[in-house]
Amino acid sequence: MKTSKWIFTALMLGIVSIASAQTSNANAIDKYFQQYLDDDRFTVVYISSKLMSMFGKLDVESMEMDDNETAAIIDLASDLKGIRILVAEENGAGFYKEAKQKINTTEYEILMTVRNADEQNVDFLVKEDAAGTMEELLLLVGGGEEFVLMSFVGKIDMEKISRLINEFDDNEEPAEQKQ
Repeated sequence: MKTSKWIFTALMLGIVSIASAQTSNANAIDKYFQQYLDDDRFTVVYISSKLMSMFGKLDVESMEMDDNETAAIIDLASDLKGIRILVAEENGAGFYKEAKQKINTTEYEILMTVRNADEQNVDFLVKEDAAGTMEELLLLVGGGEEFVLMSFVGKIDMEKISRLINEFDDNEEPAEQKQ
């Protein structure tokens, strides 16, 4: 997948997924992220909590989306504390192994793992607080020449995610009606 596709996917996941509060493991992710900020081999994206808070101030009526869809997106995004993304298009397997060593993934619950014959690794991990609220969504992808690390920081409210999904589902045309 090209870098621009990963960035677009990350932004969509950030709006739809929402994730994590600062913890000791987030510090490990911060250190890993900081290590490659100035490395030209990486595409680096950081979206701060300040930008996330601005979603709550958007003029819903000026957007070209259904008002209910827009309200659901803004509601989700306002819970984000930040998004960090690192993408490299070389040494994917090496960066993946390094990230797995430096980031204590045992503090996370595995949502999904995919491994294939081409040695491509995809891990979706989530961290919850003591009350069971999802705090962080972490995506690690590595293999071949591609590496992606995405960390979504904030509060993951499954009711808000369901509301957003329902709003988009309600406004989609059935496949047989599309031409």
